[in-house]
Amino acid sequence: MIRHGGQLSLLRDRYPEAPEPLIDLSTGINPFSYKLPPIPETAYTRLPEEAHTGRLREAAASAYGARGPEFVAVASGTQLLISSLPRMFPAARVSVLSPTYGEHAAVWAAAGAGVAEVSTLQALEDGDVAVLCNPNNPDGRAFDAAAIGELAARKARHGGRLIVDEAFAEFAEAGLSAAPLLPRPGLMVLRSFGKAYGLAGLRLGFLVADEDVVDRVARALGPWPVSGVAIHVACRALADSGWRRDTALRLARAGARLDALIADYGLDAVGGTSLFRLVRHGNAPALANSLGRAGILVRGFDERPDWLRFALPPDEDAWSRLEAALATGPRP
Repeated sequence: MIRHGGQLSLLRDRYPEAPEPLIDLSTGINPFSYKLPPIPETAYTRLPEEAHTGRLREAAASAYGARGPEFVAVASGTQLLISSLPRMFPAARVSVLSPTYGEHAAVWAAAGAGVAEVSTLQALEDGDVAVLCNPNNPDGRAFDAAAIGELAARKARHGGRLIVDEAFAEFAEAGLSAAPLLPRPGLMVLRSFGKAYGLAGLRLGFLVADEDVVDRVARALGPWPVSGVAIHVACRALADSGWRRDTALRLARAGARLDALIADYGLDAVGGTSLFRLVRHGNAPALANSLGRAGILVRGFDERPDWLRFALPPDEDAWSRLEAALATGPRP
């Protein structure tokens, strides 16, 4: 079982005396969520029509720089797509740029592929399918679109595929996303709506790819791949360029504040993205326990016990409690 962030119930079980409210800093979900618009009753009472899904694909294509809605497939979260792709596009040999989101290697291995976890972009040229996160979770390693395009071209020359998970690309610098490169043989791009818009419970994600891939994914997922509520909210949110611009600035300010706080208490910054920071600590499990007793959940890593990932606190109370917990916690 892969350990993920967001398990507040486990934190409560482990630290029953921790103060309320519990603060979840273990995920990479935007703490400044998009304000929900009024939702019509029909979004709950009627099945979504193809025209509604079509409008969602148009909104996503425009927001992500795709050349048209025909290059976009929709699903109830990128995790569903990640889990489904090995069955839709079986492969014997898969290379995954690691360390990264653990589900990528796990789902391909479960489908019977031989999975090699590699550490360089060049090593991804081996195998039938290559997978990378850009920017990467958890260390924030990033590659520009030109480098992604070159790798995709090299994979395609041998009939291979390149899957790029852009779950944390929404507020990254311009030129990072590979979505505008499409259509391009063998290239697939995943985009997460829930992380970027702080609405993870809505369960919505997108695949940007060639038309034949999009059609194959749409057939596999069947009718009504997402809810009417998700369609209504996302069409409004994806068209709101002002919110994205303002939120990018807000996240940058919060990130700088977290960087300063981390530095004040001697934590060694390893990397991160606009939605989280990764730090190194000489006694990271003890620090995580100290934070847990204070009602604050951070993300640890079994394979790297000296690492902790901190999401951005959502409000001033969370900032104050985090600073107080770091002040009384173990030093590196």
